[in-house]
Amino acid sequence: MFQTLAKFDRQAFAAINAYGVAYRLNPKARVISATGDGPYYLYLCVLLLLLDERGETLFNAALTAFIIELPLYLVLKNSIRRTRPCHQSLPRGNGLMLTFEPSDKFSLPSGHTAAAFVMASAIAWCYPTFAWLAFAWATAIGVSRIILGVHYPLDILAGALLGVTSCYLALPLVGQ
Repeated sequence: MFQTLAKFDRQAFAAINAYGVAYRLNPKARVISATGDGPYYLYLCVLLLLLDERGETLFNAALTAFIIELPLYLVLKNSIRRTRPCHQSLPRGNGLMLTFEPSDKFSLPSGHTAAAFVMASAIAWCYPTFAWLAFAWATAIGVSRIILGVHYPLDILAGALLGVTSCYLALPLVGQ
């Protein structure tokens, strides 16, 4: 069963990544992926903290969720130690184009995706009207990481589950 899942994961990676190469999506994927960098979450939370009464709740929910998510992410990443697709020995001609070096060596779970789903979940809790947009954005970050060749689809799924779970563990601690 695990071999079948691993094979499906590699095939799905190859298909999504090849689609990105064929349609020259790498520059767009880099921009989308960059929106998942940490400082942007802080900017958004502080902006909403200053402009909206629910901003304090969002700030507290996101901060608490990140306090839960980050240690779990580090333990999983350094325990599983899955090699990134861009560092695998892949057959020549696969079209994989790496335009940057990831910040760490390992692939599972996707930290960008986990963080994006922490924020999407916190946004959905504080601003339910924007839930669909927040989760679409988080999903786009995950897909961008596959297009960029730094994660497999199961890395993205694991990151999404980690992010959502961390946020929902945080919410009772935040209250409100």
